[in-house]
Amino acid sequence: MTTFDPYAPSRETTEGKVFSVTGGDWDALVQDIGATKEERVVVNMGPQHPSTHGVLRLVLELEGETITEARAGIGYLHTGIEKNMEYRSWTQGTTFVTRMDYLGPLHNETAYCLAVEKLLGITNDIPERASVIRVMMMELNRISSHMVALGTGALELGAISPMFFAFRERETVLEIFEMITGLRMNMAYIRPGGVQQDLPEGALTKIRDSVKLMRKNFKENATLLIGNSIWMKRTQGIGYLDLAGCTTLGITGPVLRSTGLPWDLRKLQPYCGYENYNFDVVTADTCDVYGRFLIRMNELEQSLRIIEQCVDKLEKLEGAPVMVADKKIAWPAQLALGGDGLGNSLDHIRQIMGTSMESLIHHFKLVTEGFHVPAGQAYVAIESPRGELGASIVSDGGTKPYRVHFREPSFNNLQATAAMSEGGMVADIIGAVASIDPVMGGVDR
Repeated sequence: MTTFDPYAPSRETTEGKVFSVTGGDWDALVQDIGATKEERVVVNMGPQHPSTHGVLRLVLELEGETITEARAGIGYLHTGIEKNMEYRSWTQGTTFVTRMDYLGPLHNETAYCLAVEKLLGITNDIPERASVIRVMMMELNRISSHMVALGTGALELGAISPMFFAFRERETVLEIFEMITGLRMNMAYIRPGGVQQDLPEGALTKIRDSVKLMRKNFKENATLLIGNSIWMKRTQGIGYLDLAGCTTLGITGPVLRSTGLPWDLRKLQPYCGYENYNFDVVTADTCDVYGRFLIRMNELEQSLRIIEQCVDKLEKLEGAPVMVADKKIAWPAQLALGGDGLGNSLDHIRQIMGTSMESLIHHFKLVTEGFHVPAGQAYVAIESPRGELGASIVSDGGTKPYRVHFREPSFNNLQATAAMSEGGMVADIIGAVASIDPVMGGVDR
């Protein structure tokens, strides 16, 4: 009499008996598989798994330890952000998009706001100081995002010290975010027309000091892994995907640049004045996990270069506006906090209420109803830490979007999972997924 194993049920298919392994008595499973002529095991890896970068489900078909088929299952973090935005004003949309790729919130906000500004026809009216602040904040965000990619990727492959150091540097960036925006993530700081508010006093000094500290620490971090024999064995030649594979699948970001193609929208399709900054597009020619690791490590220095240039520009633009001049669009950006550090100061309230009753009514309608965006559609793409992040928006002329859709790089890049891992070992799919660096909030939005 054959007993049924609830932890390793088998089923007959046209190709033979397939075992779905979910735990249980491994010895009994091996004995059952040994009775068949062909060894095919299906492993459900995730969606709750420490090495799948969030709630990503990987369904792996194995022959021994070799992956014969890999399928990525998504949708476990679905939030309905794009649909929800159809019921909110254009400005309120920033509080939704910032939560998609939660490791790159400022890039989400920038792509969305640039698309809204394109429909409004005010792209060239954005104050220079606001554009420089956007660039500085995005590059700081690129550093914090790469720190998570490098730290968690190293941890998943067995190296714990690099994660400690990476999150130490990320904390430095998050402290700057908190000082400028009041929040460490999901800030909704970049708004249509400019930014939420100007930099606080002492921000530029802190940023300069932080850049010096991070530049020193990044070198220490690099010495832990670059050239490390164990790290090289786990990354070199792993997750191979060449240029033809990337272009076929629509892959962008560090994965594409690891094939040697210098595709970076900051250089090729500049936005927010990126054409006025000196930096290099980092590439590699290895097409593997190690090359993507090197690219992210070297991009940190390029981000620091851009941030230093931003600080120099902002010092010369002291006191300049950070929000577009059109009062039918602009929310107040020159805010002043109250004495308790919360809410608006009495002087600021007197200024709003004391100007005129008409201006107070207009401000009330602007905040509650929002501004009208001319009918039409626009698409704007930027270079996020993971690749090309595009915002496609459609307006019917009202105060709310008719449709918002994002070309999210994590969603596209995940298509490479099968190409990178099939034919390789089970242990190597961990490094392959880590090198893609998917953020499931952006994938499932």
